[in-house]
Amino acid sequence: MRNVSILLLAMVCLLVADLDSAGAQERTMGLIIHEDGAFVGYSLFAPMPYHVTYLIDNDGLLINSWESEYRPAMSAYILDNGNFLRAGKLLGNPEFPFTAGSGGIVQEIAWDGSIVWEFEYSSELHLPHHDIEPLPNGNVLIISWEYKSGEEAIEAGRDPDMLPEGKLWPDHIIDVEPEGQSGGNIVWEWHFWDHLIQDFDPAKENYGVVEDHPELLDINYDPRPGPNHGNPDWTHLNSIDYNQELDQILVSAHTLDEIYVIDHSTTTEEAAGHSGGRYGKGGDFLYRWGNPEAYRAGSQNDRKLFKQHDARWVESGHPGEGNMTIFNNGRNRPEGNYSSVDEIEPPIDSAGNYILIPGSPYGPEDPIWIYTAENPYDFYAQSLSGAQRLPSGNTLICDGPRGTFFEITPEEEIVWLYINPVNADGPMYQGDPPQGNPAFWAQRYAPDFPGFEGQDMTPGDPIERYHTDVAEGFDKIPDIFTISPNYPNPFNASTSIHYSLPEASHVKIDIYDLLGRKVETLVNEVQPVGYHHIVWKSDDKPSGTYFYRIQAGDFIETNKMVLLK
Repeated sequence: MRNVSILLLAMVCLLVADLDSAGAQERTMGLIIHEDGAFVGYSLFAPMPYHVTYLIDNDGLLINSWESEYRPAMSAYILDNGNFLRAGKLLGNPEFPFTAGSGGIVQEIAWDGSIVWEFEYSSELHLPHHDIEPLPNGNVLIISWEYKSGEEAIEAGRDPDMLPEGKLWPDHIIDVEPEGQSGGNIVWEWHFWDHLIQDFDPAKENYGVVEDHPELLDINYDPRPGPNHGNPDWTHLNSIDYNQELDQILVSAHTLDEIYVIDHSTTTEEAAGHSGGRYGKGGDFLYRWGNPEAYRAGSQNDRKLFKQHDARWVESGHPGEGNMTIFNNGRNRPEGNYSSVDEIEPPIDSAGNYILIPGSPYGPEDPIWIYTAENPYDFYAQSLSGAQRLPSGNTLICDGPRGTFFEITPEEEIVWLYINPVNADGPMYQGDPPQGNPAFWAQRYAPDFPGFEGQDMTPGDPIERYHTDVAEGFDKIPDIFTISPNYPNPFNASTSIHYSLPEASHVKIDIYDLLGRKVETLVNEVQPVGYHHIVWKSDDKPSGTYFYRIQAGDFIETNKMVLLK
């Protein structure tokens, strides 16, 4: 099963899934696939619409959960000391967008759920968002927007025509040292605003030749077309990673289709300038990749990244160590929208310096490994999402919008698949179509991870709920869902959904696709006692797995049917 799309994979696994011991429902969420080749460990994920974060084992059983009064914003980690670190969403900051990624507070929570430390960083001038990164010394790196007025932007060389809202929200990074239970010291910071260049206004100090300064960011570059061109959310960092050996930081700029590496060894003063630090460049970019058009070293045809997420180094000791993996969402690819996981080998020497041939874009020209679906267009996660290289060489991939986590081997065999069973209302029922269950990403931790030492790792129940009762008075037949003899399951073109009524009743059947979208409603008016059927004609529907939800009086049943053409 190589390069299989998530939708096709889910269709196949639902056909062969065993009934779960906790109930008689077919598996539509939770654990779907667990093969011997999966890397043994524990997976952490935070459902975006909900305020609880979960740790599960490879069998999809709950190990621990952490509740917060704040929804996620967006990332979460387990620390070496066994505590849990998460970004939370504060409400009510009018200067910045209330989006899925907006935050404002960082919490450290003990294994038992008690709050160890909180740090708020929210005002009219700044608001954290998307990702945080715990450092080996106990500090935390935080991504944050900062407010710049239209006047400040124009003074920095911004074209006034690119200020439709009269303001900008460039990003900055702070390094916070926890203090007490609700405080922190900002011991280092870095700002995009200190590393700009432009060739629009020669009267401004940062005027220069953009193509001669790939270490700086062109304040007037914005690849977004249409109404989003000039949107104040200009850089929109959505991930941050740290390399301890190099003392470097890697960030992903979603809106600019680029990743950047900066030097963390600098002082704050050096980080605001162009010299100093271990690599002698101050806070200027040490490396950038994904979109050479941004620094005039290529055109749109040379772009490699398309609204990407989760840029990270492959950890030491893992296959591909030192390389970078990126979830390339693929929005607005010239050949059409599809997602991939890209692994690149950056051009770096033994001292940690990145090699650039003057006048050329940063290498590599192409990734050394790319994962896509066999038909690339079958796998498209338009937002969120991530990928993690595991110690075994497998890769854990998150399709964020669909809350689907799957693990592939180096040969791209899918050996583990789990569908987030939690939406805004909490855990859903097994057998129902999964709906409203996005997740930012998932993280897998090995059994010998230091944070698990001394903790109770006894598996509990699955997170998803199970139907245990049948409405009284409804004589449910053992197989309420049957297929017309002319169209076995999988079926083609049309199918008869059979049902039994113990008393006269009105019957309604809703048909959903695999993403939980209702595609049709079938209704039978009041029917007498006995067996009946409704025919669903699906000539205009694509192949795949569908779910029907039959309702008669107080009785509700959900089941699957597979359409092949």
